[in-house]
Amino acid sequence: MRTAPTAIAAALLAALTLTACSSDDGDDGGDDGKTSAATAESGKGAACTAEQAGFEVGPSSAAPAAGDEGAVPVTVTNNSGAACTLKGTAGVDLFAGNMSWALQPQEGASQESEVTLEDGQSMTFTISYVRGVAGDTAKSADVDELKFTLPGDSKVNSLQWPDPEVAVKSESTLDATVGPFLRAGD
Repeated sequence: MRTAPTAIAAALLAALTLTACSSDDGDDGGDDGKTSAATAESGKGAACTAEQAGFEVGPSSAAPAAGDEGAVPVTVTNNSGAACTLKGTAGVDLFAGNMSWALQPQEGASQESEVTLEDGQSMTFTISYVRGVAGDTAKSADVDELKFTLPGDSKVNSLQWPDPEVAVKSESTLDATVGPFLRAGD
């Protein structure tokens, strides 16, 4: 039973030795809390930019008839070689010829939400819409293109709209919204 007092003495000696390694001024070898905070921040990466990303639209869930809801996913893949962040929602405009409409974030999508996208990882945002009445320009827009920017980036990306016409709420508003960024497949 002599090993128990010896083990306790060794543990106390190790604890005292470790305590002696830090100085009384709070400097414990240079890590004043800033290093670990900086490491956590750097792990998140800078804002994702279009220059460092790949984009793909679809496959969509096209609305089958006027008044039905449809969804067009846009996948963003980080090809930068490092982690980057997406804070908020994508800025999306839908175009029908020379007409355009800026879309609002869907209810509950926060501009404060932030996700980290590791290198090679993909996130998806979805454009939800209500299908318009074919051929009725007062009630629908024959959308042919979507343009968007990533949060914090000014480069405009353009993709072909894959679905039928979109319902018009008013001259300046389509019946469509932009969802938050979600992990691809969620």
